[in-house]
Amino acid sequence: QVRLVESGGGSVQAGGSLRLSCAGSGYTSSRGCMAWFRQAPGKEREGVAFIRTSSHSTYYADSVKGRFTISVDNAKNMVTLQMNSLTPEDAAMYYCARGSFSTDLYSPCGTREYEYIHWGQGTQVTVSS
Repeated sequence: QVRLVESGGGSVQAGGSLRLSCAGSGYTSSRGCMAWFRQAPGKEREGVAFIRTSSHSTYYADSVKGRFTISVDNAKNMVTLQMNSLTPEDAAMYYCARGSFSTDLYSPCGTREYEYIHWGQGTQVTVSS
């Protein structure tokens, strides 16, 4: 059974940084993507960072590009999201997800929610101005 557990959320002032981690278990395949989605109250869930575990190619939403960095350690089934220069607009529940499986180890990650099969429970990020 695949399990994803996020950690690292918390409260930070605007301009600060947080590092989120997602520990995965129950799988060994590297034929997929790991992603971070977020959902703020009253808003739809949006994908912010994606990484294909085989090629380590990444993709970021425009809203976080240049500020967030996603990385993966396949040996540990761990994915992290380094978030810098945080703003109140970044406050949300952050979810780790796994999916977008492909036989092409270099294909871009999908960015839609429905393309991700496994989800964590989320970790809350609060940013005060």
